[in-house]
Amino acid sequence: MRIGDLSRRTGVHERLLRYYEEQGLLHPARRPSGYREYSDEDIDTVRRIRSLLAAGLNTSAIATILPCLRDDGDRLIPTCSDLLADLHRERERITQSITDLQTSLGALDRVIAAAPPDVARRALATLDH
Repeated sequence: MRIGDLSRRTGVHERLLRYYEEQGLLHPARRPSGYREYSDEDIDTVRRIRSLLAAGLNTSAIATILPCLRDDGDRLIPTCSDLLADLHRERERITQSITDLQTSLGALDRVIAAAPPDVARRALATLDH
């Protein structure tokens, strides 16, 4: 199938599919005309990529772990022993990012709460418009 067909079947824009190829996540065959030729397996690969992106992984991490995953219905199953360690590291990275964001949010809340009442009222009035 051509890239437009893959885009329609996965709901992923053609530009993003080309980006996945540039990142080494997709490996379409090339026709003599230069057109990309995708297989039905590429549909599953794109779905795996989207799931991993939704889980907070970046494309370089996905390129590393994608060959070590298989689909089992709605789940991705790791098939390489090294993969679990990589996934744990990614989970720790995400957890640390969440902790850092919560710290930032708390600091911002304290600054907002310190505003004098008249300043807070004016600010809230501008937010409503």
